[in-house]
Order: sequence, then C-alpha cells, then structure tokens
Amino acid sequence: METSINHNMEPRLGTGLASPSAPRTVLQLLPALHVGGVERGTVDVALALRAAGWRAVVASAGGPLVAELERAGAVHVTLPLDSKNPLTIRANSRRLVEVIDRYDIDIVHARSRAPAWAGWLAARAAGRHFVTTFHGTHSHGNWAKRRYNAIMGRGERVIAISQFIAEHAYGVYGVPPERIRIIPRGIDFRRFDPHAVSGERVIQVASQWRLPDGVPVIMLPARFSRWKGHEVLIDAIARLGDRELMCVLVGATQGRDAYRTELEALIVAKGLGGRIQMVPDCRDMPAAYMLADVVVAPSTEPEAFGRVPVEAQAMGRPVIATDHGGARETVISGETGLLVPPGDAAALASAIADALDLRMEERRLLGEHAIAHVRANFDLGRMCAETLAVYAEILGIGDARQHSIAA
Repeated sequence: METSINHNMEPRLGTGLASPSAPRTVLQLLPALHVGGVERGTVDVALALRAAGWRAVVASAGGPLVAELERAGAVHVTLPLDSKNPLTIRANSRRLVEVIDRYDIDIVHARSRAPAWAGWLAARAAGRHFVTTFHGTHSHGNWAKRRYNAIMGRGERVIAISQFIAEHAYGVYGVPPERIRIIPRGIDFRRFDPHAVSGERVIQVASQWRLPDGVPVIMLPARFSRWKGHEVLIDAIARLGDRELMCVLVGATQGRDAYRTELEALIVAKGLGGRIQMVPDCRDMPAAYMLADVVVAPSTEPEAFGRVPVEAQAMGRPVIATDHGGARETVISGETGLLVPPGDAAALASAIADALDLRMEERRLLGEHAIAHVRANFDLGRMCAETLAVYAEILGIGDARQHSIAA
C-alpha cells in the first residue's frame, strides 16, 4: 500500500497559477500570526495569491505578522481561532460564514485543528470548498484525540508537508491517497543566502549573545518545548568533556517557564554554566546560522518537516538532526549533514565532535552539497506555486501546469 501512496501523492513540480478572468478568493485559517513555520507559510501563500491576481484573506487571533499581510494587500480578520473551547469553535464557525459571504470566499484553507473545525462547519454551511494542510502528527493515543485531529483529513485536498506526514494521514486517519498532495515547506533563498549576510550582522549577533572570540559555537534554534531535545543536547555537551566550545539554545519559552527553569538547573548540575547559554528568539536568523559552527536539531519526537535543518543547510552550515520524521527527507546523512538516533546523547556528542573536526575543505564541500540540495527541493516559490495549483485543481481552472507565476 505504501507504493500506492507514493504514486498517488507525487508532488506536482514546476506548477503555477495565472489569474482567472474573475479574481477568486482564498481564506486561510490558523490560530494566530506569531513567528513559526505554519504562520510563515500562511503569509507566503497569501503573498503568492496576491502576486497571481487573486484575493487573499487570513483569519486568526492576530499577531506580529498581520502587518506584513496587510502591507501586501491581503485582508486579516481577527477572530479567537486560537481557542479550543467547543462553544467558541461554534461561534467562530458562525462568524466565518459571515466572512465567507462578505469577501465572497471560494476556498477555505485550514492549517490547524480548532480553526479547521470552525472552517469546516462554515464552509459546509456556505457551500464552499474546504482544504487543509496537515502540519503535524499531534497526540492521538485515544479515540477522542483521534476524532479531534481527524478534521485535518476532511479537506477536499489534504496538503501534507512531508512524505512522513502523508503516510501518517493515510495510516492513522485513513485519508484516501488520491486526496493527498505532498508540498514540502519552502525557504526564501533571498533571505537564507550565505552571500547575503554581512560580517557586521554576524558580529552584531555575537555581541548580543556575548560570545567569546574564536570559540566554536553549537546552536539549537527551537522553542523551549520538551520534545525539541534540549536535554539530549545538554547531556551531549557534558559528554564532550573539556573541549572548548559554546552552546547556544535559541528560542522563546511560549509560557513554558517551568521547563526553562528545569534546563537551567540541569546545566548547573552538569557543570556547564559557562558553556551553555539561553537566548530569546533571534530576529536575524541568517546571521545566527552563519555564527554557528554546528546546528543541531535533536528532537526526541518526529518532526513533521523541520525548518531548522533546511534553513541551516541553506546557509551551508553542518547540521545534525534526529534520524526520524521529516529530517530523513531533508538531510542526506553523510552528504549534507548527519542523522543520529533519537534521544542518544552519546551518538549526538560523537556527531558534534566529528562536525567540529571537519577540515576546511571538507566543511566547504559539505556546505556546497547542502546548499544545492535544499535549493533543488525546498524552494519557497515552488511551495507557493504547488499550493496555488491545488486551489486551481479544486476550482477546475484549466490545467495549472500550463501557467506560471513568480511567487
């Protein structure tokens, strides 16, 4: 059956979408517009819709990315779509029917579970098309959780952000392969380009983080969530003994202050107080990647996709990720980075040592292969074009492969 999945969900390469004779409108739904992969993808697709001559509407509870949407001519509707309360979801569905009517929405595209329930109810009531993007596996240990999660498989088309997620949607929720479209997340290579980052920007980040000169930097960029593998990395750093290095944990706590406190205590307990530091989200991640000698993504649970390994490879940095989930599709172990078993601090320590010991020529070749790999497979324009092609397919607007746009 796996062969059938691979065949029926083959992504459409090089597709695009031209403006139809009468502009169509897509409404994207997500909890909020803070910084993150789901949020960034929503904004990118909205901008691509506008560039293609379509209308773009986004509904969420708001956030810092709203301003970017509105500057591009997209419409943002503020609704409490971040609430999982069943009564609020019902109320949101009624409000969304009004939004659908007001903006003449053709397609409702949901990117998260609570907004998807509200969007599905509204689309069904208003007789509009409904699409989902499956961004993660979510906890599904009992019937109630699986039923709640199953809304992500109810789209006329279900976009999976990796082959791993496509197989999960089929295997756990029974989504028919013919309704699934695999569209990996895309990277903006105008931003994530090592040649576009000045030395001054790198120095500025190093100064903000108060890093000593000439000391190798190991970086883990991830929100402070237990499954992101911070504890595994701390254990690995301890196993490296007195080797000279600095480890930087970059990310927002997002209310998980107790977990951060646990990590601080673990760092002290292992005698690593002067070698590991925590810093908040960085606004200049391309410069942060250039500052790092090794980028680590040691998630203990499978990543649905995992932006960090892709972004780091785009910057030509040595990457170490966990050998499961989306990382198996984004990192070619031994060629563009390294993969290690989940939760194995000893293997991670060994991989970090190997990466730090790379000779200059080996590091250069690794970086070249990594950059070529991600540019060939994870381009932002391709992601947007393939998403818009799904919209065209649903609306029956000719053969989307006959058109092209500059996403």
